[in-house]
Amino acid sequence: MSPSDKPQETDTTPPAPWWREPTMWLVVGGPTLVVFACMATLALALIYPDPVLDVSTAGAGTAAQQPAQKARNHAATGGK
Repeated sequence: MSPSDKPQETDTTPPAPWWREPTMWLVVGGPTLVVFACMATLALALIYPDPVLDVSTAGAGTAAQQPAQKARNHAATGGK
């Protein structure tokens, strides 16, 4: 009896539904999680916006309140 004379074994079990495949959750789950995180970030940005700074009084006040460029230039030149 040769190997081609043996009856072929076939898998008669039906395939699993698409939602039961673990690889599908890796392919779809990652981008879906990113979309939800983006929506949450957008909602937080819209609900709690950053305050607008008043630039007209930026030069007034103590040295700690002066803009970074003035402080950097002052440190580089050694001015008083």
